[in-house]
Amino acid sequence: MRRTLNVIRLQLINRQTFIWVPLIILGSAVVISVLIYAMIPVDTPKYGGGGQAPLWYFFAIGMGAMTYTFPFSQAMSVTRRDFFLGTLATAVLGSALLGLVFLLGGAIELATNGYGVNGYVFHLPWLWEAGPAGAFIVFFTLALFLFMLGFTGATIYKSWGPLVLTIVGVGLALVLLALVFLVTRLELWLQVGRAIGDLGALGLALWGLVIVAVLSAVSFFAFRRVIP
Repeated sequence: MRRTLNVIRLQLINRQTFIWVPLIILGSAVVISVLIYAMIPVDTPKYGGGGQAPLWYFFAIGMGAMTYTFPFSQAMSVTRRDFFLGTLATAVLGSALLGLVFLLGGAIELATNGYGVNGYVFHLPWLWEAGPAGAFIVFFTLALFLFMLGFTGATIYKSWGPLVLTIVGVGLALVLLALVFLVTRLELWLQVGRAIGDLGALGLALWGLVIVAVLSAVSFFAFRRVIP
């Protein structure tokens, strides 16, 4: 546990990466979104996707956690297992912090009638239909998923090179294309839409956590072959 905590401290030496830069991105997205809302001459609620901006940044953080921090950790005699667990714990903490920030933003929007212009960045109805706890899980899962996606991609790249990473990416694209073709050929889009609607944002987020677990297993397997 102590060694894992040391890795968390190592990842957080530069707090700009996990804390300040995501908050700056989020704050900028909110300001820009509110300015745009103020220029729209309607009284109905206005919703936008500006809040997702820092979530995509977590994809870059995941790549950087492998490509930049891992070689430095090896110079400090940190084991691969401890580095992996510590990095994953840091990602969980960062995602939880971002989830709490989203909840705070949603509360501010409700209290101020959408910043006085009836515009919403955080409190999107479909994401909040399961309440604050459900919204937290959605935002937490999105951030953690994008982090693990970047981390897993960087791990595959460092383990087997760009050729294997490209093959994996193309293979996943072909699998998705095959699924789309199958659903279209069998005329199942109506059923798929109903299933997604029944799951809701919370149900999809819980399935997202399953995907995060799969990505974690893949990255841990590939991590043993990484060359610092």
